Amino acid sequence: MRGVIVIAILLGIPSVTPAHAERIKDIARFEGVRANALTGYGIVVGLSGTGDDNLEYTVQSLKSAAARLGVTLPPGVNPGLKNAAAVMLTAELPPFARPGQRLDITVSALGKAKSLRGGTLLLAPMQGADGEVYALAQGNLAVGGFGAEGRDGSKIVVGTPSSGRIPGGASVERAVASPFGSSDAMLLDLNEQDFSAARAVADAINAAIGPGSASASDAATIRIPAPADPAQRLALAARVESLDVSLGAPPARVIVNARTGTVVIGGEVRILAAAIAHGNLTVRVTEDAQASQPNAFGQGSTVVVPKSRVEADQAPGRMALFAPGARLGDIVNAVNALGAAPGDLVAILEALKAAGALRAELIVI
Repeated sequence: MRGVIVIAILLGIPSVTPAHAERIKDIARFEGVRANALTGYGIVVGLSGTGDDNLEYTVQSLKSAAARLGVTLPPGVNPGLKNAAAVMLTAELPPFARPGQRLDITVSALGKAKSLRGGTLLLAPMQGADGEVYALAQGNLAVGGFGAEGRDGSKIVVGTPSSGRIPGGASVERAVASPFGSSDAMLLDLNEQDFSAARAVADAINAAIGPGSASASDAATIRIPAPADPAQRLALAARVESLDVSLGAPPARVIVNARTGTVVIGGEVRILAAAIAHGNLTVRVTEDAQASQPNAFGQGSTVVVPKSRVEADQAPGRMALFAPGARLGDIVNAVNALGAAPGDLVAILEALKAAGALRAELIVI
């Protein structure tokens, strides 16, 4: 049975594509206002027999943690590790974070730990890309998944019990300097590079604040002279973010996910005059078993003889014709009429692109 291709529509299909208004804060951000990734290494204790089970680096970590608390283990004595696990910590340090603020952290098992449920993270430093410590993490884990295992080796795992989160589990110890408050100009970076969008944003700022208030440096950056007073700079940034700007139509793109069969076609996609032929060839191979018996007065015995049958059936070929300037609705109807499967659709779009009939960027993910 032929399937019907379901195509996700990115934009509508108006007869004339109008400009649409967007808030500047939704399509751009100020340079320097960004989060910073933090990572760390720690030990989770208090597990119910689901820990690392005597991994060497976990043993070393526990000995170091005990030594910092004034406890020295005798040489050759290793603590049992079924109740402890080595973990990696990740978090994001938001812009303008100050010492004392709390961060949510994610804790993931590094070794053989089966579950972190019920565990407690010991105090662990979290570092930035420069190797400096910016936060300290500690707390009780919240784990969503769980697992169960039988004596015969059968087991079931729901979710990911080897990973969990600690809401507010890290305390910021060092602030990150931002160029937003120290530079002589504020740079507004568009989320997607587009010359017309950069010009439109600059024009909207100049119209609202005054001529010469902004200028587009390139397809992604708008330069805004900033006042020296921090309060005035903040007020200017807030006003700029709240402005509406009318943008033109986005680039024509066709996004194809070959693994899931999902196709997203933008409303600006056009097809030049072209024809598509698509036919289905079905080959069936069946195996039957038949009994071969000797004559009533003959010699021999009954045997089973296999019998194979091969059939080929090709559905009548159909052709879809696109008139010049065909739009999204025409493409959807033609593909469904041809009965193309998700894999066939990718080949059809690639063939249209190779023939020069697809006026869009084809992206296969």
